[in-house]
Amino acid sequence: MQTEILDFFNQKDAALTKAAELIKNGEVVAIPTETVYGLAANALNAEAVKKIYLAKGRPSDNPLIVHIGDFSELEPLVAEIPEKVKKMAAEFWPGPLTMIMKKSSVIPDITSGGLDTVAVRMPESEAARAIISAAGVPLAAPSANLSGSPSPTNAKYVFDDMNGRIPLIIDAGPCKIGVESTVISFACEPPRLLRPGGITPEQIIELTGDIEIDGAVLNRLADTEKAASPGMKYKHYSPRAEITVVKGSFEAFYNFVKDKDCFVLCFDGEEGHFRNALTYGRENDSASQAKRLFDALRELDEKGAKTVYARCPDISGVGLAVYNRLIRSAGFNIIEV
Repeated sequence: MQTEILDFFNQKDAALTKAAELIKNGEVVAIPTETVYGLAANALNAEAVKKIYLAKGRPSDNPLIVHIGDFSELEPLVAEIPEKVKKMAAEFWPGPLTMIMKKSSVIPDITSGGLDTVAVRMPESEAARAIISAAGVPLAAPSANLSGSPSPTNAKYVFDDMNGRIPLIIDAGPCKIGVESTVISFACEPPRLLRPGGITPEQIIELTGDIEIDGAVLNRLADTEKAASPGMKYKHYSPRAEITVVKGSFEAFYNFVKDKDCFVLCFDGEEGHFRNALTYGRENDSASQAKRLFDALRELDEKGAKTVYARCPDISGVGLAVYNRLIRSAGFNIIEV
């Protein structure tokens, strides 16, 4: 299979026409969103969704997120729309927020990972919503990477993973946010945060009152537990290098790694202290860390890193999402110095 790349801004008509045609014919297209690039197919077509899993090499019990272009497209997909969902959508859609509800009969089991719920979001990205509109169907769209590897935030990294696996990539430049959407379930009470992202727990609580943060946000999901959201169960976002997340001050971190043959993943301005270092944003700026993290993890592979020690971010606000992705990339290998 020949994988074609079309630029959304410079080849807009051709990009929308080709993407819509492929999706209507049951194929998979890589599309940009504000979070990361996604592998999109008709969410209501079980055979098309199966091709997403095949392209990614993804376990089929890992549910997918359904993307819509307008709030009016939500009702057919779910059994009911809770009032709290309407309130959250009015505030945060379009945007990096995925909400889980009891699904309707139109959602195939393969799309929902065998669950009786469905995860839905309305992306902020102009390109993503234009493609949804042109295709005329809701799109199941997990991140456009090989399963387990870092999510792609630009078309180059999609091509690196998906060349020959899918027919088309739509390129709309780098993603604005850089980590996947916040996932919160409204199929339970109180609502449960299953994956942190660009919408923070503090923002959600302001609108909904109390929420629960699922234990799998900060800990490994037990082998016997079923993943209720993407990004919960399996080792995710991981380069080929062995990563260890190191908690502690910069001085303690420096003393711990200074004599080791390793790469360091650190904050902007710290790289000059180490022989081999990459940065992933500013220490006190979790948004910059989120935007940079996945690219830095891929660059570690490009540099041939084998052993990596990573500075631990603060876990407040968007930092919770950064920490969640980093510990999964490390396979929960965390030490304190």
